[in-house]
Amino acid sequence: MLSNGKSVVVTPKFFDDAAIRYLEGHGCSVTLARLPDDKADAAATEAELISVLAQADAWIVGHANVTSSLLESLPRLKVIARRGVGYEKIDLDAAAKTGKVITIATGGNEESVADRTLALMLAAAHRLRESQQQLIDGPASILLGSDLYAKTVGIVGLGRIARNVIRRLKAFDTTILVNTPRPAFVYGESMNIEYVELETLLQRSDFVSIHAPLKPDTRHLINADRLALMKENAFLINTARGGLVDDQALLAALKAGDIAGAGLDVFESELDASLAEVTKEMVRRPNVVATPHSGASTHEGLQRTNMVAANCVASVLNGEMPSSKCLIAGPANCAG
Repeated sequence: MLSNGKSVVVTPKFFDDAAIRYLEGHGCSVTLARLPDDKADAAATEAELISVLAQADAWIVGHANVTSSLLESLPRLKVIARRGVGYEKIDLDAAAKTGKVITIATGGNEESVADRTLALMLAAAHRLRESQQQLIDGPASILLGSDLYAKTVGIVGLGRIARNVIRRLKAFDTTILVNTPRPAFVYGESMNIEYVELETLLQRSDFVSIHAPLKPDTRHLINADRLALMKENAFLINTARGGLVDDQALLAALKAGDIAGAGLDVFESELDASLAEVTKEMVRRPNVVATPHSGASTHEGLQRTNMVAANCVASVLNGEMPSSKCLIAGPANCAG
């Protein structure tokens, strides 16, 4: 254990007592930062973040933008542990330049996001939003939905969340198509999935679920041309990252009736505020079921990701290497 009480600042909300006790048991002092107006760290200004992090040795972060100028302003900071798995908001080049260790909470939230993916599929296909609104407004009529059972589902990407989605889909007797740059053939054979090109997947699938990472070459992976390949009775599900789908093109496709509906937990406007009105118009549509990037936010999912982040922080501050599954950036030797 550490004897000099390393400072850990936590900026995301819902950080539980078990994770705090774990850090304290490993010689860390823990501060749950309260940002002005009780805002989330994604909405915090750089000055506000610097104010709460100035004396921190470690930062457990939610969705804040971790920029080069922010990292350069925090010379004491040794490790940034993302409570989640996406790290597109972190300047990894700047982290390497300033000697910061960056970790993600691998294995913490994949079950929760997989559950949300199935929930959005079912809610969109069964028209739950429209049915409830009819009951509220009255009079209600019976709206015919669509089954997930025995349908063809296209999975774009084959990471941990995608595999958990596939495992759940097997219970629905679905035919599963997968598009990935790195097919796993032994896995594919064991799960009876078919690897196909993206265009083929879009043409054949009744549901298309996105599980790819957001990188420069995957931005607008689903664009107007690819949306046009989908069936008119198909549903698009995105629980991965806003920006993988061209939301303006998706809105146009929904308005034109080119696809049946969408289930969305992520939006382009999260990274591009100029698209906020596109998001607002899209989520108002009756055939869209939407949640605010909260797929990982279950009691159990956050407890798991909190503990993974805490473990990464304690490892680095104790001069040890965090799990290789969690380490995104950092010197070869994390001892400090």
